[in-house]
Amino acid sequence: MSNFVLEASNLSRYFFDAHRRLDILSGLELQVQRAERVAIIGSSGSGKSTLLHLLAGLDNPDAGEVRVDGQLLNNLNERARARVRNQHLGFVFQFHHLLPEFSALENVAVPMLLAKRPVAQVKQRAAMLLTQVGLSERMTHRPAKLSGGERQRVAIARALANEPACVLMDEPTGNLDPQTAQEVEGYLEQLNRELGIAFVMVTHDHQLAGRMDRALSLADGRLVPVGS
Repeated sequence: MSNFVLEASNLSRYFFDAHRRLDILSGLELQVQRAERVAIIGSSGSGKSTLLHLLAGLDNPDAGEVRVDGQLLNNLNERARARVRNQHLGFVFQFHHLLPEFSALENVAVPMLLAKRPVAQVKQRAAMLLTQVGLSERMTHRPAKLSGGERQRVAIARALANEPACVLMDEPTGNLDPQTAQEVEGYLEQLNRELGIAFVMVTHDHQLAGRMDRALSLADGRLVPVGS
């Protein structure tokens, strides 16, 4: 088993605009330890979303490697990458992306059903996760009947469904009012302590970034410690 749940080595990605090459990431390095909380900040257009897509195996780098829990993504076909994502990664986005026709419990169950886990086990774990994020009384409600903060907590429970090594987050509190955002942040910190799952969070919130174990800034295609 690798000492790191997520590794990016010499990662580069570029695009062409007319006849000009745009270097988005240039030899980027990142290593995330188990249970570590890492924040990534950067200006709009700095490449944060591109980086998340590469870390998740949703895009291919032009150079370099990505490893998830020790597994090299570069040489895997799309089906194998999807299996790695399902088994080892979780995702929380600014917008919850819940399935509107499914209840909270059913939304959390989806990743586990895709992993072909026994239905009885799936229901039990989904209920347990929703209880952990304070939604024991809202399990049968569909997203339209939940508040914004409740929907995001369902999304967090869903991200944890298959006991991932790492959860990738893209502005997870960016669409919430300050009080609700603080509540969601509290649940994230609690789950990190209790479950030992690593978090990599892209955020514009410097205060939130400062509460992580490490805060990195993405600039000129590379990650550097904030304040360096």
